[in-house]
Amino acid sequence: MTHTHTFDLAVAADLSRTPIDVTAVLDHLIHNADAAAATSIGYPGAVDLDHTAVMTRLGHRLWNNIGDPSDTGGVAHTRVLEQAVIAWFADLLGMPAEDRWGYVTTGGTEGNLSALHAAYRRWPTARIYYSTAAHYSIPKIVSMLGAYRVPVAARPDGEMCYDDLAAQLRKRRRWPAIVVATAGTTMTEAVDDTRRIRAILTDYGMAGHLHVDAALSGIPLALDGQLRLDDAGGIGSIAISGHKFLGVPTPCGVVLIRDSIRTPARPQVAYTAVTDTTITGSRCGLAAALLWHAIALHGREGHRWRAAEARSTAAYAVEQIRATGWAAWRWPHAFTVVLPTPPEPVRAKWLLAADGTVSHLICMPGITRGQIDALAADLATAITTPIPRPRTPNVTTMP
Repeated sequence: MTHTHTFDLAVAADLSRTPIDVTAVLDHLIHNADAAAATSIGYPGAVDLDHTAVMTRLGHRLWNNIGDPSDTGGVAHTRVLEQAVIAWFADLLGMPAEDRWGYVTTGGTEGNLSALHAAYRRWPTARIYYSTAAHYSIPKIVSMLGAYRVPVAARPDGEMCYDDLAAQLRKRRRWPAIVVATAGTTMTEAVDDTRRIRAILTDYGMAGHLHVDAALSGIPLALDGQLRLDDAGGIGSIAISGHKFLGVPTPCGVVLIRDSIRTPARPQVAYTAVTDTTITGSRCGLAAALLWHAIALHGREGHRWRAAEARSTAAYAVEQIRATGWAAWRWPHAFTVVLPTPPEPVRAKWLLAADGTVSHLICMPGITRGQIDALAADLATAITTPIPRPRTPNVTTMP
């Protein structure tokens, strides 16, 4: 008789056991990830870029970008590449050359924290406003800062309700305002209109800061010219993820902040001979190299093409899902396709992010039409009786 033994990863990885089969543990992780890749389409990570060259050549040692990106001390760091990445992002967004600062972060959350920390130090009595569709990191950061939070209503499609923002600001006109806009909300990839937000702040004559959490949509919107950090836009800071649109195989991101709102640099740390200007101390130089590599190989036009192809796949997904009789919609700029949460057999196979009755898939670069066809076929099979569906929001124009 043949016995099948189930591999228990927790047991195999237990460091109190001896000996430990390291190869078996790593093989199991890779096998599971590979097996799930074809149906993992609910979360935003591009899968079309090959980062092997950087991982192979630099991945065998520590690259520590401790301190400010402008520091030159030390040897095993990639700060020159980090500076090039920051300059590329800032140029892409039209940020004034004389009023910019930034660094490579661990991801969108650190970028938001760095920017809001800088703004709150500049305006310590400010109230921080964010929509109820904002990323979960925003209220967490406001709590960390000990600031006064003001949630603002979001529309059903995910975009901020500007009438409610105006009403909330009007109640608190005596205090400065730090407003967080989102460029690519978590569930629907809605984009808050920063010009409308800035106009409301101007109408009320309120001092303060406008930050944009653009973790998902920042790069593609900037490539389209739809997101700018020039003087006319009035945006003071932005956070963008590097492991989403650029598909870097380690969580990372970029934060850009107007240098004019930052407090003076902290003193140099004696034993490291660097200036402590970032949220973290030691920082991942490999992430900066991976971002630099992705940009250097493809450039603006290459990444613009990737965005266009991904949006085309998302439009195709809406058509194919609707053809099954199931509802689906997307914003015209978006990779994200929103649909009523599918039946359990579909959810069991496909990794689709869900929030109650609403789910989404994200057609990041590298997601194929074949995957969409397979999902649509599974949906068609699972639909056996009419199911009430939420009304599809009317989103026919860019926000």
